[in-house]
Amino acid sequence: MQRVRVKVCCIASVEEAATAIRAGADALGLVAEMPSGPGTIHDDLIAEIARYAPPPVATFLLTARTDAHAIAAHHEHCRTSVLQLVDFVEPADHRRLRHLLPETRLVQVIHVTDTDSVEEARAAAEHCHAILLDSGNASLPIKELGGTGRTHDWALSRQIVDAVGVPVFLAGGLSPENAADAIAAARPYALDLCSGVRTNGRLDATKLAAFFRAVRDA
Repeated sequence: MQRVRVKVCCIASVEEAATAIRAGADALGLVAEMPSGPGTIHDDLIAEIARYAPPPVATFLLTARTDAHAIAAHHEHCRTSVLQLVDFVEPADHRRLRHLLPETRLVQVIHVTDTDSVEEARAAAEHCHAILLDSGNASLPIKELGGTGRTHDWALSRQIVDAVGVPVFLAGGLSPENAADAIAAARPYALDLCSGVRTNGRLDATKLAAFFRAVRDA
């Protein structure tokens, strides 16, 4: 099995970015304005962290926008290497984004709720470079689009990994204690975590080191 990558999300400062990179992060998640959830930062700070992160560390802009031109404008300001689309985006807008931003990777989030999520992921994979499986709920009056701290059904995640032909990131309630189980159950390309390596909302270098040990051991 290939090495499982790690994306550390909810990065709140250049200092947190440096801590994650020192620990071995392959990617940083930078959360823009959301209807709910933790970790949001101003677009100017997202742009600053994106400039700071050295290659080959990827920077993900988590955007809740769904219109291709609005997403492209958001990217124009923040200049990350990857766009993480946390809400449903129509296939036509995926195609427009590929045209508008040919050098930028697109990662579509699928909030895993039931077996319909498998078909949703399969459809999105036709137009995106990767899929990210999370535990939100976009059908609520105030949408949950990430950062819930909840796990979901990893058996469904495994079905999605097997069904799509692109890399799959697994998010939702991951921690040093369950990282190995998540890898064994879902066989993802990468793990994506936020609250599981934080103490009082701040990135915890000790928890982060424990998470990376768990991933390496797995």
